[in-house]
Amino acid sequence: MSTFLRSFLTIVWFGLAAVLIAGLLLWVSSIVRPSKPNREKLLSYESGVDPIGEGWSQSQVRYYIFALLFVIFDVEAVFIFPWATQLERYGTFGLVEMGIFVFILLLGLVYAWRKGVLRWV
Repeated sequence: MSTFLRSFLTIVWFGLAAVLIAGLLLWVSSIVRPSKPNREKLLSYESGVDPIGEGWSQSQVRYYIFALLFVIFDVEAVFIFPWATQLERYGTFGLVEMGIFVFILLLGLVYAWRKGVLRWV
């Protein structure tokens, strides 16, 4: 067996050992811990408020789309920050590339706006 494959075999052994130790610790903790379920413990807990009605409710898709758009544009701001801190290093090429990047973001924002996704109703 080559040294290359032996190094991967070492990784597999360590991974297997980690999974076995984690499983063993979970099994031991399930045996050792006290288990006295009652009606109060099995109730859903929502920020200190007693639950009323069913625990399941249907949400509209537009809220998820709005949240996804927020996450996308928020993450894109993370890409702009390192560029802004190293502006002198990148020079004109970096400025042009960031202009293209911001333009594509602006196109996405205009598209979402025209589709009516940003209307909060």
